[in-house]
Amino acid sequence: MVDLHAARHRPVAAHRERRNPRRPAHRPVPERWPRPAAESRREYPLTETRTRARGRLARLVAALAGVVAVAACSTTTGGADAGGDSGPAGEVTAAGTYPIDSLDPHGPEGASTGTQFAAQEIFSRLVRPAADGSLTGDLAASWEPNEDVTQWTFTLREGVEFSDGSPLTAADVVASFERMTQLDGPNAANFPGYTMTAASDTQVVLTSPAPDASVPGKLVLFYVLPEGVAADDASFFAHPVGSGPFTVDSFTPGENLELVPNERYFGEVPQAGRVVMRTIPDLSARLTALRTGEVDVIWGIPDDQLETLEGEDGLTVETVPSTAEFTMWFNSSVPALEDARVRRALWQAVDFPAIVEALYPETGSVADAPVPPVVLGYAPQDPVDYDPQAARAALEEAGFDFSTRLRLQFANDEFAPFVQAVVSDLDEIGVQVEPLEKEQAVFTEDLLALNWDINFQQLATPTFDAASNLGRLYPCEAGRNGYCNEELDDLLAQAAASADEEERTGLYDRASRIIWQDAVGMYPMNVSIAYAWQQDLEGLTPDPSGLPDFATVRAGGS
Repeated sequence: MVDLHAARHRPVAAHRERRNPRRPAHRPVPERWPRPAAESRREYPLTETRTRARGRLARLVAALAGVVAVAACSTTTGGADAGGDSGPAGEVTAAGTYPIDSLDPHGPEGASTGTQFAAQEIFSRLVRPAADGSLTGDLAASWEPNEDVTQWTFTLREGVEFSDGSPLTAADVVASFERMTQLDGPNAANFPGYTMTAASDTQVVLTSPAPDASVPGKLVLFYVLPEGVAADDASFFAHPVGSGPFTVDSFTPGENLELVPNERYFGEVPQAGRVVMRTIPDLSARLTALRTGEVDVIWGIPDDQLETLEGEDGLTVETVPSTAEFTMWFNSSVPALEDARVRRALWQAVDFPAIVEALYPETGSVADAPVPPVVLGYAPQDPVDYDPQAARAALEEAGFDFSTRLRLQFANDEFAPFVQAVVSDLDEIGVQVEPLEKEQAVFTEDLLALNWDINFQQLATPTFDAASNLGRLYPCEAGRNGYCNEELDDLLAQAAASADEEERTGLYDRASRIIWQDAVGMYPMNVSIAYAWQQDLEGLTPDPSGLPDFATVRAGGS
């Protein structure tokens, strides 16, 4: 058996930084980019008038002051209330950064952070990622390719049952794969032209139209449902039947998901008697809930709050390098952005190193590739130097229409300061950009419909493999950003077909160079994720994709 599933990725766990006891103070922020005051959550519109006399950097700070982070009153609770009651015995409450709008892992929301977060607790998949990025079996006991890597055979664990007591067989796996591809959600783009068949009740065979050594990693995003779930089965997803560690007790989309242990789970039954996943959009409210013990764990904490949390009794703060990267695609299909010279000039006009240092001194580092360093296929590229004068000249030479107003969409108001910084820099060279914050469901719909000019996402690669990022999102057939390049398609296909990691990385280097030089998007920042939790919460492992697993977590005293 070829041991391709024991992938050797850069270890993530070794780079975690435990933040309690308190570590040294933040790195100093350059004086020309003073960090904005934490006064009000935000004020829209973001295109407010800026005082000209203070210069570009001071104007940006003024623009940010109305949108940054947390109300001052949110930091007055202090450590006295931290580490309070964790709720009823055995109950764990989490407040993540994204809403859970859907529990359907195959539908339009299937790639969203909220849906992925919930799906891993309710359903099972053939393989799952370990904390260090390697792959481990979930429903699959083993897997192996054929000689030319066009077929992968997965042998299932024996005796697995769904939460309703019905056996899980190969027929369920095949039906789930067919449902995913027929719904054509975001994750289906990993498998264009692929088919799955059942060789027996305990074996499935996945066949690809071309050699694909990255199949196991891609399947990290594929979840198995019982056979027969319809395309739009609202009643099923109100109380879904799955084979994961938890079952759904109640679900209010966008607000609250309550889980209880699945007593039929094939693995170790969770020790927490109940897990409550709450959506608390406002950061100050989320921090207050942590300090008072109303919630046990939060993550996605902004840099300007980390030092305060690190000094509070009863809390543990830890930061982990993530698979996520700030990604700002250009829609190459719209006339204003179809010229690569225009896209490169817009990138050159934004001072990303200064923005990252000012807003994310602890959890951000300037990106140098379309995927972050922890991902297989990472290959650093030459930096795009900030030069607004050269950018303006390049736009004029390319015939850019400065009366054009570009639409920049994003889906989480915590990114508003970053978005405003980009808007401000582009405004300095006369490029008009309208920032549009959208609800997650609307954002996803418009994303897939290419109803945007610039798209901002914190884009994760939960498979730790560039095949599910570059290989899924950048081919012509994917149609995700309006960009099409046959040479890029060929390189991505070759990378997917190779079982040699060194060869794959070389091919992804060449592919990344095309993406970088053609400015398919702007790639500002690699993201580290900061977690904070009550010290009596046991078994929590901060996840590099922002998807912590609560199957191993227990509340203090439970």
